[in-house]
Amino acid sequence: MKNANSLLIGAMLSLITLMPLSATAQATGDAGKPAAMAAASMTDGEVRKIDKDAGKITIKHGDIKHLDMPGMTMVFPAKDKALLDKTQVGDKIRFMVINEGGKMVVTAIEPAK
Repeated sequence: MKNANSLLIGAMLSLITLMPLSATAQATGDAGKPAAMAAASMTDGEVRKIDKDAGKITIKHGDIKHLDMPGMTMVFPAKDKALLDKTQVGDKIRFMVINEGGKMVVTAIEPAK
């Protein structure tokens, strides 16, 4: 009986020491990144203002579904200032925006079809 209890306690301690490793892998979000990126989609919008020096673009946009954000007019920083060379004020566009550390950042812009 004493050996059985010792084995049971040993097995439980082994499992308990492995649990934080599993939690760490889940908390880093590595497994969820492909699913999150797949859920991201282009959003329709209209360019209201471009500030190339500051690397910012003002867009009146529809709902950004993958970020659960309603339609509104917002100023977004561009991930790459070169994105702003592709568009002009008044253009109808489709754009990709991501949440980068709590900051909404435009990562792609293309003309609306």
